[in-house]
Amino acid sequence: MNSAIADLTDMAAGQISFKQLADAMPQMVWSTLPDGLHDYYNAQWYAFTGVPEGSTDGEGWNGMFHPEDQERAWARWRHSLATGEPYEIEYRLRHHSGEYRWTLGRALPVRGEDGQIIRWVGTCTEIDEQKRIAEHNSILSRELSHRIKNIFAVVNGLIGLSARQFPDMKALARELQGRIAALGRAHDYVRPHSEESAPHPGQSTLKALLADLLSPYPALDDGRLTIEGDDLAVDDRGATPIGLVFHELATNAMKYGALSLPEGRVAITIAVAGGAVHLSWEEFGGPRINGVPQLSGFGSRLTDMSVVQQLGGTLERDWRPDGLRVRIELPARALSRA
Repeated sequence: MNSAIADLTDMAAGQISFKQLADAMPQMVWSTLPDGLHDYYNAQWYAFTGVPEGSTDGEGWNGMFHPEDQERAWARWRHSLATGEPYEIEYRLRHHSGEYRWTLGRALPVRGEDGQIIRWVGTCTEIDEQKRIAEHNSILSRELSHRIKNIFAVVNGLIGLSARQFPDMKALARELQGRIAALGRAHDYVRPHSEESAPHPGQSTLKALLADLLSPYPALDDGRLTIEGDDLAVDDRGATPIGLVFHELATNAMKYGALSLPEGRVAITIAVAGGAVHLSWEEFGGPRINGVPQLSGFGSRLTDMSVVQQLGGTLERDWRPDGLRVRIELPARALSRA
């Protein structure tokens, strides 16, 4: 330990030693030799852990971690030693009370004039309270989101019951149920999940969301409905309006457009450039279009509202004889807070 202090004393101003500086810090401070063997801990380390001085030198520190975190911490530390990359990891550290508390561990290499690592200096910062608050909030968020999903199901059920009482409203009821189902799928895709309930690995993306929304359409599995181009993150801010837009386009294509014929095709293309997202919907091989429809239905107005008012974008339709083309431009920030 004395050699570690001597090596770093020059970093202190005047007559103040590294040990005095380290003991004055609120974090646990430690240092190692270039090979990773620990040879110094400050007073906060011993106050937190309650272990005898020197008992965690060498490789003894790993026994202070929760058994479930030891292998992960060792792997991350070995990686930093091998590559010289900064060390950062969250793990549970044994407190002198006997309980394990969440801690953020960080370390940086100290290099000599020749660029070689001569020592590692690190800190441990207790984050147990913040971690538990975050976990509690995550549980509440998942529960709230689960209840919202149930509300979609209840509303869909009520519409079905009402349609049976008023048979002449069945067509409208089916349309409403389709829209609500699309919103439910979009919400379920981006809502907070536990690791067990997550419908997809990793971050929610636009391509994966569109594939999830359009999965009920056989044309997607047949290869007649394709999703190509760039990809980007999407969260609840953009998922529901996007869900409505593409549900309406796909529904109309099934009823009147390219997907109403066996040979019809739809190509969705995504391009991201300069902070903007360009989406295109192109239909081929459907019934011939003889002009712009004279009436604008509720679905079309709903699509326009979703793009323009909710997402701050623009939408253009081109009614070509061989199929509808839709061009949508959105600010990328409208799809995700990230």
